[in-house]
Amino acid sequence: MTSVEVSEGQSVTKGQKLVTLEAMKMEHALTAPFDGTVAALDASEGRQVVDGHILVRIDRAEAA
Repeated sequence: MTSVEVSEGQSVTKGQKLVTLEAMKMEHALTAPFDGTVAALDASEGRQVVDGHILVRIDRAEAA
C-alpha cells in the first residue's frame, strides 16, 4: 500500500480516493462508491495486502 488518504470516522464523498495500492509497479486508487463515513479502516502505508482482506468499510450516508 503506497498511501492511505482517509481516517476512521471521516466523512467521504462518492469518488473520493481512500487508499492507493501498488501492484506490478502500477498504482491503483480505491475510491468511495457512495457518500458516507469511514466505519472501519485496516490499512497502513507500506503494508502488504492479502487477497480478500477488507481495507476500508464505508457506512452509507442517510438520505435527508
